[in-house]
Amino acid sequence: MVLKDFYKILSLENSNGSIYDAVILVNDKHDVFKGHFPDNPIMPGVCMIQIIKELSETITQSNLTMQTLSNAKFMALINPEVTPKLRLELDITTTKDGLVKVKNTTYFNETIAVKLSNVYKKT
Repeated sequence: MVLKDFYKILSLENSNGSIYDAVILVNDKHDVFKGHFPDNPIMPGVCMIQIIKELSETITQSNLTMQTLSNAKFMALINPEVTPKLRLELDITTTKDGLVKVKNTTYFNETIAVKLSNVYKKT
């Protein structure tokens, strides 16, 4: 974990073939939120991208380096004081040449907060 104590994995399950469901709890007291933004904490997009990478590494049991990021859509602001629990759906496939493709949708409650697709190389 790049940011120590930033989030905790509550559950991580393979729900169907290449589909994984993760539930995490974001630490709303983390120093990141003191700067982003004081008195109105908002989850930085780069932190969501890092969480997705770390969950993908856990699932694939590999160190991953991002090759491409596409279709990144930040659709709703995540305020960790209001909605610290996030649910991530990860569709993870490995190509013949060893690249790991990840499609993610992140929710708080029933609201879609993030959708993105990225490709990693195993390192």
